[in-house]
Amino acid sequence: MKIIGDYHTHTIYSHGKGTIRENVEAAIERGLEEIAICDHGPGHIIYGAKREDIFKMRKEIDELNKEYRDIKILLGAEANVMDYDGNIDIDKEIMEIIDILLLGFHYGVIPRNGRSMYNLYVLNPISKILPFTREKIIELNTYALVKAIEKYPIDIITHPGSKAKLDIEKVAKIAYKNNTALEINSSHSQLSVENIKEALKTNVDFVINSDAHHPSRVGDFSGGIERALKAKVPISRIRNAKDNMEV
Repeated sequence: MKIIGDYHTHTIYSHGKGTIRENVEAAIERGLEEIAICDHGPGHIIYGAKREDIFKMRKEIDELNKEYRDIKILLGAEANVMDYDGNIDIDKEIMEIIDILLLGFHYGVIPRNGRSMYNLYVLNPISKILPFTREKIIELNTYALVKAIEKYPIDIITHPGSKAKLDIEKVAKIAYKNNTALEINSSHSQLSVENIKEALKTNVDFVINSDAHHPSRVGDFSGGIERALKAKVPISRIRNAKDNMEV
């Protein structure tokens, strides 16, 4: 299996350690055909990209695409779930200038209402200690993500189940209906082999990404590939994969 594009990389515009150019050059060195720069949405108070910087990134990527003809560079955003009604922190104006939209649950956001604050910062942690709360928070987390997928043109759900436990099969069914892929993240434990198998019960597609926070990690898909192989994911269902025989 050969992965041809890395659609989840971070730069100094959020909490990455490299510049856009450094990530691109690392991707070229790894033999990738495409790379997406997807820093966190501005709703993350600790390391979200500043809204005005996203427009600067657009111009920078446009110039780099002229310079580097052997790779396609995409501007994206890793949006944050901002409440349990499925709203996110990427507005219409930003959506018009980006090429790809990722979405995930993250701590470090300030939810837009008290109920969502309680669910994210109280009920989620408690559910890890008190088993009887797990079913409820899984239902709430799943509902929030499903609503977001139905509201916005989400391309990829990042590390589903990592920050907030989910009904993976239900999320996968809705994702498939909306042409959204689930990420097998090489830097996080999710999707795990078990959760990949749950998603495989549906027709959803997958994407294997690095979630690189340093240029040296761009194109490092080893963890994701290992889990995909263990779960026996057909290559035809991994959007950024090719059979080695095809290369």
